[in-house]
Amino acid sequence: MSEHPGSSGSAGSVPVPPQTAPPRPPRTRLLLGVAAAVFAVDLVSKLVVVATLSDRDPLRLLGGAVYLTEARNTGAAFSFAEGATVLFTLIAVAVVVVIVRASRRLFSTGWAVTLGLVLGGAVGNLSDRIFRDPGVLRGGVVDFISLFDPYGQVWPIFNAADSAIVCGGVLGALLAFRGVEFDGGRGGTDDEPRDGATES
Repeated sequence: MSEHPGSSGSAGSVPVPPQTAPPRPPRTRLLLGVAAAVFAVDLVSKLVVVATLSDRDPLRLLGGAVYLTEARNTGAAFSFAEGATVLFTLIAVAVVVVIVRASRRLFSTGWAVTLGLVLGGAVGNLSDRIFRDPGVLRGGVVDFISLFDPYGQVWPIFNAADSAIVCGGVLGALLAFRGVEFDGGRGGTDDEPRDGATES
């Protein structure tokens, strides 16, 4: 009795490939969501500070551990290199462009959060440099958090965007130290899955 073509065990049967899980999409949405949250917090806090603390004495909190005071910074984060506003504006634009381009190949959750923090902080301070006085690309960034001294004598006055950038930098350094790459794999090992197949 002959076997029907395609039946089990027949010579003409076609093997069925094993089912594989579909690849994860890039973590672009997570990156942009973190960046949007950072930008919103930074923007709202600056609007409140300008509206309530302009021309007022610093507000003392936590027994003097923290002071809230309005200051304008024309340099980088934490008042570094004041007066180089245009230079740091161009650097901020470059950072934004690089992060947005990198987001298309980003599968690591950790790196998505890291770059989201940096992107949100960069956009927050960049918006000040573009839209605030004294003019486009030369605007002063609103800083308002001072530690242990009302006028930044112990630590430079900073804002929410600066904090996000620093936190993103620290988290990025930890991920790099662990060897976590943008695709979620681990650098230097051959047995780790790629193309976003791991959660990192």
